[in-house]
Amino acid sequence: MKPSASPSRRSASLRAAPWGVLTAVLLAVAACTGSPVPPAPSESTPGASSAAATPGSTGSPSAEAPAAPDVTGGITEIVENLSPSVVTIFTDGGLGSGVVYSEDGLILTNEHVIRGQTELEVAFADGQRVSGTVKATDPVTDLALVQADRTGLPKPVYQTSLPKVGEGAVVLGSPLGFENTATAGIISGLHRSIPGSAQNSLSLVDLIQTDAPISPGNSGGALINMRGEVVGISEAYIPPSSGAVALGFAIPAATAVEVAEELLADGSAEHAYVGLTPGELTRQIAEQLGIDASTGVVVLSVDDNGPAGTAGIRPGDVLESMEGVDLTAPEKLLAELRNRNPGDTVGFKVKRGGQSADIKVELTERPVAP
Repeated sequence: MKPSASPSRRSASLRAAPWGVLTAVLLAVAACTGSPVPPAPSESTPGASSAAATPGSTGSPSAEAPAAPDVTGGITEIVENLSPSVVTIFTDGGLGSGVVYSEDGLILTNEHVIRGQTELEVAFADGQRVSGTVKATDPVTDLALVQADRTGLPKPVYQTSLPKVGEGAVVLGSPLGFENTATAGIISGLHRSIPGSAQNSLSLVDLIQTDAPISPGNSGGALINMRGEVVGISEAYIPPSSGAVALGFAIPAATAVEVAEELLADGSAEHAYVGLTPGELTRQIAEQLGIDASTGVVVLSVDDNGPAGTAGIRPGDVLESMEGVDLTAPEKLLAELRNRNPGDTVGFKVKRGGQSADIKVELTERPVAP
């Protein structure tokens, strides 16, 4: 699976920048599992804890699907056809949504929906409720697989090409516990990242944006195109309290499928690890560092034994670009790393004081959190 950076792996060997003004201002993003939890970006599951701007994928697909043809049945037919493939997941901490991944009871959902759980309950559109077990999770992309005690389920088509901006979109899920709810809108944007999220979460990058309303409880549900194909897994929204109107986000289906297949293979997903914590480069930080730079990503801390530390990157360095791509924000770094694999070597343009240097870093597999 194509990687994501590891914003913060705290250990005895991790060095941090000495200044105290590095706190990023985070946008409030509500987790689709419950009530919004400002100021950190949240996911979407009533009762679940919020995650900082999230992130995750295999490197989201860049190919675009052809324009959607006219749909004879419209939204009504889409909802009727897809509702049996979308479930509600009940846990001790709240509820969320999920999408059928296989006929034998495998359900795809967000990791934050089932975080800390092993046993849960799965409710279907026909009213049946069955027990379920968490099969595998990937916190980096915020995806998880649940095994429901039911077979003969209708698996939807997962569209592995990105939709086009402007295409119609339908969201199915259980916002605030209202099961089997449908909302509609359009695909509003692609490759979106939640500003300020990198220090709290790895999964809020390279997402699909939609104005189809997403609320607490929608997390893990389906974002569907007008051909009745699943194009994304609902992930997060920015609440009205932040001044937003209909700003919802979903993990691209291609990312979800790739991670799900890796989880099925051996219970884990592979992610590249760079071994540093990125932060926003503000004017004040640039002045403290004595550098003349308006864009870039400041290195807040470094794992001395990780790839970046071994290559010579230090806390206080500013990463200006990676492989020729300007790094305008920490989330941009995470998104770029999503397209890389362990073993890849990437080149960073690094500014330290008044000097610039080109540093090569060999990415490794992300360590398992203790």
